[in-house]
Amino acid sequence: MNQELRDLLDLLDLEQIEVNMFRGTSPSEGWQRVYGGQVIGQALVAASRTVEDETRSAHSLHGYFLRPGDTTIPILYSVDRIRDGKSFTTRRVVAIQKGEAIFSMSVSFQILETGLEHQIPIPDVPPPEDCISEQELYEKNPATIPESFRDRIERPRPIEMRFVDPVNEFQPEPKPPYQHVWIRTVDEMPEDVRLNQCLLAYASDMTLLDTSCRPHAKGWGEGDFQVASLDHAMWFHKSFKTDEWMLYQQDSPYSGGARGFSRGTIYDGNGDLIASVAQEGLIRVHASP
Repeated sequence: MNQELRDLLDLLDLEQIEVNMFRGTSPSEGWQRVYGGQVIGQALVAASRTVEDETRSAHSLHGYFLRPGDTTIPILYSVDRIRDGKSFTTRRVVAIQKGEAIFSMSVSFQILETGLEHQIPIPDVPPPEDCISEQELYEKNPATIPESFRDRIERPRPIEMRFVDPVNEFQPEPKPPYQHVWIRTVDEMPEDVRLNQCLLAYASDMTLLDTSCRPHAKGWGEGDFQVASLDHAMWFHKSFKTDEWMLYQQDSPYSGGARGFSRGTIYDGNGDLIASVAQEGLIRVHASP
């Protein structure tokens, strides 16, 4: 398996230290705070580990980011077994550092059932082979990348992204508040349904908040611009493999009050809607000194 993907799966493979308690770590990549998708993914792993019935998988999660995470110390995940019903299982997870909660999340699991079905069709966009990759985007504009970000940009990634309507985050131009991104892991994933859910939860935070910044031509590398995820909700509709191309359609209906609201729908390569996402994030512009 590709080493970057192996490192990501190791990151999601929490250590159980007590009943209902797990410990996770963060990669040492120079970020000032823990990436939000990492905490979501690890919290979902912790919740899943307490659901003994393996026929149940997550169908929804709702989380709140309470404090910035520290990348230099472990994160403790405490799981509360709220309910084990005939069809649904509910868990609450709190992520803790230095004795304080940095993130809380509720997760609901369900047994596989059949029922009425409909979905909104997949958007008509170019296939991933015709779209520009993240690496190609920055290779076209190398002079715009600040030296302090260069190592992070050039580092190999476990998840490949291809942009239908790309924006250079270091030299943004005003764009409508929507985007389409093809995503997949760079190597084959195990068949485990829950593991693929955890990995998609990790990836779902990667570009969503950026969508609410597009009309304002602000990039996260700008010194006067502060961005952070505030909450994150996700619904899983069907099983999927994250090593196959998935289209992440995103839009931002509203921004205001120093917050941006974004929504996402994720389709597999067959056009099946596999997940939906919603998030509100901090998008604060500080006054110049």
